[in-house]
Amino acid sequence: MLYWLLYEKLFPFFHPFRIFRYLTFRTAFASLTALLIALFIGPYVIQKLREFQIGQFVREDGPQSHMKKTGTPTMGGVLIVIAILLPTVLWSDPANPFVWITVFSTLAYGAIGFADDYIKVVQRRSLGLTVRAKLLWQGLAGVLVAVALIVLDQFDVFSTRLSVPFIKSLHPDLLWRGWPVTLPHMALIAFVPFVLWVVLWLVGTSNAVNLTDGLDGLAIGCTIIAAGALAVLTYVSGHVVFAGYLELQRMPMVGELAVFCGSMVGASIGFLWYNAHPAEIFMGDVGSLALGGAIGTVAIVIRQELLLPFIGGVFILEAVSVVLQVGSYKLRKKRIFKMAPLHHHFEQLGWSESKVIVRFWIGALVFALFALTTLKLR
Repeated sequence: MLYWLLYEKLFPFFHPFRIFRYLTFRTAFASLTALLIALFIGPYVIQKLREFQIGQFVREDGPQSHMKKTGTPTMGGVLIVIAILLPTVLWSDPANPFVWITVFSTLAYGAIGFADDYIKVVQRRSLGLTVRAKLLWQGLAGVLVAVALIVLDQFDVFSTRLSVPFIKSLHPDLLWRGWPVTLPHMALIAFVPFVLWVVLWLVGTSNAVNLTDGLDGLAIGCTIIAAGALAVLTYVSGHVVFAGYLELQRMPMVGELAVFCGSMVGASIGFLWYNAHPAEIFMGDVGSLALGGAIGTVAIVIRQELLLPFIGGVFILEAVSVVLQVGSYKLRKKRIFKMAPLHHHFEQLGWSESKVIVRFWIGALVFALFALTTLKLR
């Protein structure tokens, strides 16, 4: 709202306020604001979670070294969501629909995670929502995001054409256009591929971040790197010169999401201050699902979802390790890894928790840098 107040309303009377027009300035200050919010209200949130006895329940079949973490305050993702959304509302253009779609997605997936965490706390167990219920609600949230984007496509604000890494001339359209408009049910079929595509990425990304959240600071550190890469991608996608030079699909309004990504970077750094090993607080599902939903939504809006395996490379590896482990055990009664997700496998190999975390951060950084290089390698 500061953009609306200081630039759109007060700029004609006080010209130095023109600085609030610049996206880079607002992104930097959104990041700083999110960092300060997380740092200042973090101790209060930790204290309240302890007072309400909202502690972590550790899986009995997990690494024995993690049993000492039982009782550590969880549901710290509430802190992350607050620290992301407040600066976004303050520093972004309130007339931008993509900002509100991303805010909705973050809140929706955060709410699903909150319900999951709440059940764990009330029933004092390590399992919350059933897998079916969680996937159902995640899928519904994805459908709503897809529908909103389809509406924007009808007004030529958004494009359902996909950007394919390394192939600049290939932009397949995920909407089946040309169906008879006189047959409404046939017109709805045209939307199915895009809706399924969005749901697939949002459900997959949110659960991938959730699976990565198993060591102190691991998921949030990888989120900082992924959000930083997305901030660059959103900025160049909305910039007329950069988008033209890199031959990207230019959608001028998506550049405003750089403010959201900056807020995500700042909030994640602030949360890492308290989540670093040994953690004083865990994000819980409310944090991991919200962050996964946010990352997936931004990538979809800027049409770079095919870069998600690189932007969030560690997240994807963690999810794939679980799929392979479960599939192998069901089909062959044999395990591929000593324990899944992947970070537990390396713990079982004898790596210390801190070593696993830092090396996974390094891997996340390499993946993100490769994702950015694909902008030029086209």
